Amino acid sequence: MRAILIAAMAGAIAASAVTTATQVRAQMGGNVTGFGKDAREKPEKKQYVPAAKAQEKIFPLDATWTAVSLNGKAFSGNDRPSFIVDKQYRARGYGGCNTFAATAFPLKEQHLAVGPLALTKKPCDKGLGASEQDFFIALRTAAQWDLVGSQLVIKSQKGELRFDRAL
Repeated sequence: MRAILIAAMAGAIAASAVTTATQVRAQMGGNVTGFGKDAREKPEKKQYVPAAKAQEKIFPLDATWTAVSLNGKAFSGNDRPSFIVDKQYRARGYGGCNTFAATAFPLKEQHLAVGPLALTKKPCDKGLGASEQDFFIALRTAAQWDLVGSQLVIKSQKGELRFDRAL
């Protein structure tokens, strides 16, 4: 008889535990999967997403550019300097009196590396020759470039060159 009494008591305790668990589950929205700190709901952690870098601009290859100004001083006349950089990174152009060729590599973060210039040696008048020399020095020492509106801006140790896209 004692065994029956123990079995009945164990059944009553088990039924009570199931009823309590059901009530707790109903109160917590049915998401309880067990007991203890690991089974509790955890606040949702937001994943760290780094800030997006500004998209790098692509250097405009195979476009002809005509110089507008050097350090804010406009180039005048019909003999304005111009250049083009092709897909093999060969720059060639006109300085106002002489033609030139060089390698020009657009680098990361809008930097620019221009190699030594190969120039023709046509004699020029003094004013045009000095303007052309300043253009060549600024182009050769180019460090950075940017597209501002419709203009190409090349910054160097000797100042800022601005170009318009030629037709």
